[in-house]
Amino acid sequence: MANTRAIFVASVVISCFLASCHAEILFSSLKRSLDVSASHREGVLMAGEDQIILKWSFNKTFPAGADSSYKKVKVQLCFAPVSQKDRAWRKTEDHLKKDKTCQFNIVTMPYKSTGDSFNWTIERDVPTGTYFIRAYVLDSDGHETGFGQNTDEKKINNLFDIQAISGRHATLDICSIVFSVFSVVSLFGFFYMEKRKAKASQQK
Repeated sequence: MANTRAIFVASVVISCFLASCHAEILFSSLKRSLDVSASHREGVLMAGEDQIILKWSFNKTFPAGADSSYKKVKVQLCFAPVSQKDRAWRKTEDHLKKDKTCQFNIVTMPYKSTGDSFNWTIERDVPTGTYFIRAYVLDSDGHETGFGQNTDEKKINNLFDIQAISGRHATLDICSIVFSVFSVVSLFGFFYMEKRKAKASQQK
């Protein structure tokens, strides 16, 4: 009885250990099995307005069938090193569950060995900064098994800048101007009417 219980406990401990190890995925353990590109207009991109055309495909330097476990592709917007400096909340960690490099999910789509694309309009809540695009391939359990990005290993080339939207909206500015003009006109109208009333009273 004691032996059976010991074997059961040992099995549970080993299972938990293996599950924990499998869940703790390190970025350094992933192969760059995707080719990723990001096309956009020249200059600083505007949040809430500009689009980025994203494309990804299987890295042909890998042998055929190496992507047999790939089920989905998760594409993310990631901070470049220049926008991570002195910002601990954007810090890069090798442990993917702790990594803060890629905080904006763009799209998750079924994996196609022939490749795929997505036209993304930059979200309005994206802050000002310098970015790159990274895509992870996921297996049937939703675990990252490979990646690709539109920049080099040191994240220097093919970066792009995004300008956040201002706190004020053009419509609000227009409404504010109209209201101000209306207030001034109303004030002059009020004084004019009061003056006419006073003059009429004097004539009586």
